[in-house]
Amino acid sequence: MARQTTAALLLAAIMASTVVGCSSTPTQQSTGQAIDDGVVTAKVKAKLIEDPVTKAHQINVETFKGTVQLSGFVETDQARNRALQLARDVDGVKSVKDALEIRKGG
Repeated sequence: MARQTTAALLLAAIMASTVVGCSSTPTQQSTGQAIDDGVVTAKVKAKLIEDPVTKAHQINVETFKGTVQLSGFVETDQARNRALQLARDVDGVKSVKDALEIRKGG
């Protein structure tokens, strides 16, 4: 009986550590969230490349828990606003942070 109890406790401890390892914290994300964020990042990048206003610009895209941050350089306010709108319109985007800089005469 003691062996069964020990085995059950060991199994419970392993399962608990597995669940904790898959959960997210404010500064870390679970594996599922990382995959979802990777998909969102890819979709935003694709939209930026497809769009004639934003395709030639140096825009970096990072996603963390559904929040997309755009950084890099654009040449006009129009390109900045278009990039932000394209990102907002992608499924899975909860919010967009603007870290874009306007660089005249690239």
